Order: sequence, then C-alpha cells, then structure tokens
Amino acid sequence: MSTSDRLQHHRLLPLVELTSDEVVTHSFVKDVPLPSGKTLALVTLDNGRDHTRPNTMGPATLLELGRTFDALTERAARGEIDAVAVTGKPFILAAGADLSRVGDIPSVEVAKLLPQLGHYVLGKQATFGVPSFVFTNGLALGGGVEIGLNADYRTIDRNAAAFALPEVFLGLIPGWGGATILPNLIGIENALKLVVENPLKQNRMLKPQEVFELGIADAIFDSATFLEDSLLWADKVLTGTVEVKRPNVPGKVERMVKWDAAIGIARKMLESRIGTVPKSPYKALELLKAAKSNDRAAGFELEDDALAELISGDQFQASIYAFNLVQKRAKRPAGAPDKALAKRVTKIGVIGAGYMASQFALLFVRRLRVPVVITDLDQAHVDKGVAYIHDEIGKLQEKGRISPDEANRLRALVTGTTDKADFADCDWVIEAVFEELTVKQDVFAEVEQYLSDEAVLATNTSSLSVEQIGAKLKHPERLVGFHFFTPVAVMPLIEVVKTPQTDDATLSTAMVTAAALKKNAVITADTPGFVVNRVLAKILGEAMHAVDDGTPFETVDKAFAPLGLPMAPSVLLDLVGLKVGAHVLDTHHAAFPDRFYRSENLHRLAEHGTLLEKDSKGKVKGLDKGAAKILSGGKSPWTEQDILRRLEDGLADEIHRMLVDDHVVEAPEDIDLCMILGAGFPFQMGGITPYLDRVGASERVFGDTFQHPPVRGVTAPVEAAA
Repeated sequence: MSTSDRLQHHRLLPLVELTSDEVVTHSFVKDVPLPSGKTLALVTLDNGRDHTRPNTMGPATLLELGRTFDALTERAARGEIDAVAVTGKPFILAAGADLSRVGDIPSVEVAKLLPQLGHYVLGKQATFGVPSFVFTNGLALGGGVEIGLNADYRTIDRNAAAFALPEVFLGLIPGWGGATILPNLIGIENALKLVVENPLKQNRMLKPQEVFELGIADAIFDSATFLEDSLLWADKVLTGTVEVKRPNVPGKVERMVKWDAAIGIARKMLESRIGTVPKSPYKALELLKAAKSNDRAAGFELEDDALAELISGDQFQASIYAFNLVQKRAKRPAGAPDKALAKRVTKIGVIGAGYMASQFALLFVRRLRVPVVITDLDQAHVDKGVAYIHDEIGKLQEKGRISPDEANRLRALVTGTTDKADFADCDWVIEAVFEELTVKQDVFAEVEQYLSDEAVLATNTSSLSVEQIGAKLKHPERLVGFHFFTPVAVMPLIEVVKTPQTDDATLSTAMVTAAALKKNAVITADTPGFVVNRVLAKILGEAMHAVDDGTPFETVDKAFAPLGLPMAPSVLLDLVGLKVGAHVLDTHHAAFPDRFYRSENLHRLAEHGTLLEKDSKGKVKGLDKGAAKILSGGKSPWTEQDILRRLEDGLADEIHRMLVDDHVVEAPEDIDLCMILGAGFPFQMGGITPYLDRVGASERVFGDTFQHPPVRGVTAPVEAAA
C-alpha cells in the first residue's frame, strides 16, 4: 500500500477531529522574480499570531501545506516557476508539531497518523520537479528544523533565536525525517550530538553559526537583509554560479568503520548517565543506526513506527504532563499572594560568609543588581567570602558571560562587615549558617534589632522548623523559608516555606524575589523536610533499611532503577554526603518514627567517611572496603521485587499524607514540580505521582489515584475504523 493510499481522508479523520481547535499555520504563496529572470514561488508560514505564539504544525496546517505544495508542483510542471522556497513569519520559521492535544490520542493507530502525514507533506519538497529551498528566518525547533531537512537547500538568519531537535527531551524522536536525513547530511557523530546529547543537556540549542558550519544550512546571512540575500543566493544556485559544498556528508569509510562504533559509544554513555529506563534516547539510537543505509523510504517507515510507539506510551504522556508543569504551573505558583503586596528589595544582607552564603550573595548581586553585604564572626572569614565572590565574578567575565564594566559594577556592589549594624538599611536578610536551631535563632534575634520593621528575614534551612527558627523574633510574621538546592546557580527550584505567622506581604516578597532570581518557587507548609527532602528521606530510608538487613547495595540500586531516578541511592548518598544523609534520616525519624527509618550504620559510614571506591577519574568502582565491612552485619536480605514494592507503597502513603493530612502543598502537581526541579526527577516519569498511579501503588495504599485521570499512554493498539 502506497503512502498516499494510507493517508486517505478517512484515515486522517480521527486525527483531524481530535485537533479541531488547532491554531492553523497558513501557507501564503508569492511569486518572486529573480535577477536571472527565473521565478521563485515563496511560501510564507504564518499563523496570524504575534511572536508569543510560534507557528506550529498540526494536521490542518499540514493538510493545507500539502495542498499548497501540490499546486506548486503542477505550476512547476507547466514551467511557471523555477524554484520553491519556504520561510516563516517574522523571527519564526516553526516550533515543530502541534502537541497540544496528543494526550487525547486514543490509539497507536491514530498516533501513527501524525508522523505519516508529516512525512507525506514535507517529502513533497523532493518532488516539485524544481529545486526546493528553506529560508530559516528565525526560531526552528523539531519539525521546524525538519521542514528544512526535507528541502534541497537551506539558509539561516545569523540571529535566529533557537535551532534544535528537542524531541528526545520530551520522550520522542525526530519523526519527520530528522533521524534519517540528518546523519546523512552532517555525519553520525554530529547527528548524535544534535538528536541525543543536546536534548539531554537541558535542551541545548545550536547557534546559527554552528548550524552553518555543520552544513545543516548552506548559507548564513545577516538579519537586516536575510530574505533579500537568501533570494539572491538561491538565484545563484539555480544559475550554477554558486556551488554548494557540504564537508560533513559521510563517505564510505565513515559508514563502514565509524558509524556503528559511534552508536555503540553513545549507548554506553547513555547507560552510564541515565540508565536504561528512558525509551526515547535508545529509540533514537536505533533510528540513527538504521540511517547508515541512506534509504529514506525505509528510514521514514521506521520513524513512523517509533513515533507512534512513543506518542502512545506512558513516558511521552508523562513528559507532556511534566513539561506543562514547568512551563505553566511553575509560572503561576499555587497559593501565591498578589504581587502588588511585595515589598521593594533594594539591598540584601547575607548572614554567613562560607561557601553557601557566598553562593547566595553571588546569585543575588547578579540577578538583582543591588548592594549585597555579607557578615561573619570575624574579619578573616568576611574577607575570604568577599574575595571568593569577586573571584567568581571574574570567572564570569573570563567566560564572556559579562563585560569588564559589568564585572566592576558587580564587585563594587558586594561588601563585607562584622558589624550587624551595617544591615540597618537592608530590605532582605537571608541566613546561611550552621544547621542548628539555636544558632539560627540567635543570629536572627541579634540582627533584627538593627533592621527596619519592613525588612524580610529568610532562612535557607533544609530540615528545621521555620516557625521555631523565628521563636525569638519580635516580628515572626516577617520570616519566611527560602530553601535553595545545590548548586545554587544551577538548580531551578526554591521551596518558599510559609509559617502560620508569615504574612502575605512577606510571602509575596519571597515569591517575587524568587522570580527575579530566575528561579521557580513552590509554596510549602512548615513541615519536616518540606517536599523534596521528605520524599528523598523516604527513598534513602528504604534503601538503608534494605542494606542494613543484609541486602547488597548493588541489589538496592538495581531495585530502584524503574523509578528512573537521576542517580542510584548509593551515588545519591555519596553526593549529598554521609553526614547530611544521616542528619536527614534522623530528622524525619524524629518527626515520624513509625514511617521513617533511622540507620545507625549510616552514622558509622559518616564517621568512616567513604561509601564508594572510585578511580583517579572519579568513576565508581564499587563499594569501599571499609564501608562494606560496616554494612556486613545484616542477615535478612530483601529481593529486588520486595524493595521496589515497599518503596512504591511507602512513597504513595507518605505523599498522600503530605497532601491530605499535612497540606504541605496544594496539589499533587506541586509535589511533582518540586521533585522535577529540585531533585532532577526525569520528565519521562512525569515526577513521582503519575509513576505511583501507573504502577498501582496509589490504589494499593489509599484506594484512589493522585491524578484524575491517571497520566498514562494507550496500552494496546486499536484498529482504526474502516
């Protein structure tokens, strides 16, 4: 059966009806006479919206574009046009497929229609009978990139805002030719970076110059005359006065020797970095490996099958759920007071001059551009803290992140003191001192006497009661928890902790300040561990309980793998530190002794100081011999199945209690948002609550699900109606 037969109108009806509210990107055609006397038909993609709503490619858009391409093919056959080019509305080519309704796709069969339609329509650029061009005049993501890949020639604007194939980040693969065409255009190693590595590096984008140097674009022009220059260049291609060279097109040696080896290296890298739970990166590797044959028809069919499987699967639906949390819910935090209540923050005080305090000061001065003063017990510590901050500013300058003038201005804004009276004109004071209740109480009580009544006090505590920290304050209503995650500059979450006394003006100031720091803030109640540490304490507690009973750490790590955690429990403990891990478990055991495990062995490990043996490059070789001896006393090892079942049910129970009993946050979505942004839970799991629903733990523990309906894919193929 031909592609056109498979895409008869009755087959497309389920997809078209599903996306009946699509914002259609229209195809506008204009004939452009070229200097040589030839005529180029210019297709402009435009959805009629401003830059905040990029062009996207849904079924209606593709069908219209297909009709436009068919008409141009007929005109080319009549000799009316000599070339066809596609470009976009100002600053935007296209942001790829319209995924707004994919969560409602009812079957694998319907899921397959979208990649088939994309291949069918974009592939028409190869059958015009005249050369095809794409002028990438701005943002091009996913399917937007693939519009160009399906054409004969491509140009790019030197200032294009974004260029990437981000599908693997969302649990998909480039399914409109990207996985098949790209490696045959720029070589397998370059394609692996674009298709697999970059999406997994926080969705790294390519700069236009990189696009040109790789050979994805054949020419690059300045924005002011981009369209004019692209048209002139196209004319030269048509007349043969410009010869297009693509240095990265793979030859026989690459196909015979390097191709499979590069795929094998990439697979090992993925297994070590992300484990084997995520499906899309490995599916992408399969497609890139198959692309070695340079058979587009076969490659496109593989893309159709792969994309249908992924779109209809659990991981993609979870990715869309997670993506919406980060893009929408995080931008409108639940329970946040009116922004108009926020107080102005014109000067920052940081209590402490150690590593964490210095990280805070650096972040505040970079983002807020206001004076920052740090303090500590003696001048030596203060001077060391200020020197560290100044040095970090210098490193930003060396990397070209800030100009020399800006670096000088930032350094001038950072000062140090041992006199708390110098905090008198601070609007915001945050402490980063030792995690001891009396220490934090005393430093706040001491500094409060110098502050105005309007100043906000913030604590970065990760485990102590914020309300108790403020017990000695005259104005506890001005205290708020402001819990960062390390590394401070990188991790996007701040848990904003509201005590029973915290007033709306203080809470609003905290939320507005978090946004100014370019962080996502979630408001939590003042309960042990807040959100992230309470969930992690449950995870680490179950891991140590199994180990203490005699289960090898290797078995525990393997048992936890289905959660798709960014790292195994042993590596997580090694990262956060054994003393910190022991403290976290102790704190939660003290608060909830019947539900959180306390490990005496973890305290012994902390005294020993080492859990994992590593080589000179930091690669884990196994359990440290001394650590193994400490953990050798258990006589009742657990099976992998027992460990996972106990963990899942324990998490479902604890998170349900956090929501129903303790009202830590407003909804399960906030738990998931915290775990994604604060603990690195992968998008393809959707956070923790969709996972617990899918594996049945929610039903087992409290007879319901967290999500209504649960976030899951289509479990079995459904035959399309004849």
